[in-house]
Amino acid sequence: MTEQIVPDSEHRGIVARLPQVPRDLAQLARFDRPIGWWLLFWPCVYGLWLAGAGWQLELLLWLLLGSVAMRGAGCVYNDIVDADLDRQVARTAVRPIASGRVSKTLAWSWLLALCLVGLAVLLQLRWQAQLVALASLALVAAYPFMKRITWWPQAWLGLVFSWGAPVAWIALRSDNWEVLAALYAGCALWVIGYDTIYALQDREDDALVGIRSSALRLGRRVKPGVALFYVGAVALWALAFWLLREDWLALLALAPAAVHLSWQVATLDPADAANPLERFRANRWTGALVAAACFVVGNA
Repeated sequence: MTEQIVPDSEHRGIVARLPQVPRDLAQLARFDRPIGWWLLFWPCVYGLWLAGAGWQLELLLWLLLGSVAMRGAGCVYNDIVDADLDRQVARTAVRPIASGRVSKTLAWSWLLALCLVGLAVLLQLRWQAQLVALASLALVAAYPFMKRITWWPQAWLGLVFSWGAPVAWIALRSDNWEVLAALYAGCALWVIGYDTIYALQDREDDALVGIRSSALRLGRRVKPGVALFYVGAVALWALAFWLLREDWLALLALAPAAVHLSWQVATLDPADAANPLERFRANRWTGALVAAACFVVGNA
């Protein structure tokens, strides 16, 4: 059983205990790798807490559920589209669709079920936020094809994975668009940085099968490239804070996140098979640190 579990699964023991079909569906939605929905969820928290309406715990929980469901749906869709490519890459060849364990018919049914959960979450938002959330579907649908036509599919993923920030912000308020724009742009650069780190795992296989990525495009300059994206992210988040509150002390709230991102770059070792995955996963803590900063600045 365990040989059917992808190498970067975070819950190998739990997944291995599931019967075959539920195990395959859980893997298909990446339930065994929660880092993905954490990274989708954190921008939601940023938009919600920087909006200045307090904890908003009920809405926060709805957005968490939506992040889990829609990240899962996105992964299922991605695997349906990429099945042929996945079979040619060592790390992804054991995925349920690529390996033939799950049919595309079952995968589409599972995708629909996850989207219905997302719909339940959507109905909890006011209509303006519903429209913004629905607008992301075009970006999500196009994403799997970006690696075929551009060296920067990570930039497209940045647009997708940052979308929770405007959804959450507009769920509470319809002003200060410049703040939201800076927050969203900062999130997009953060995504490009950490997904470039993630893409380091597949550079050799990607080059062989013709998949493009920022990790390949940057080559030996990957560390300064990631550093540049992270610096841009922190600068834009700082701009969002400044546009909301012209207070130099408020900017200090970002210092822990900036230090953590600096540590990622300083300790990144592209030649070490395990290091990039560990640094990528560390961004769940970056997300928590930026979320705390957004709450302090938005609600002080």
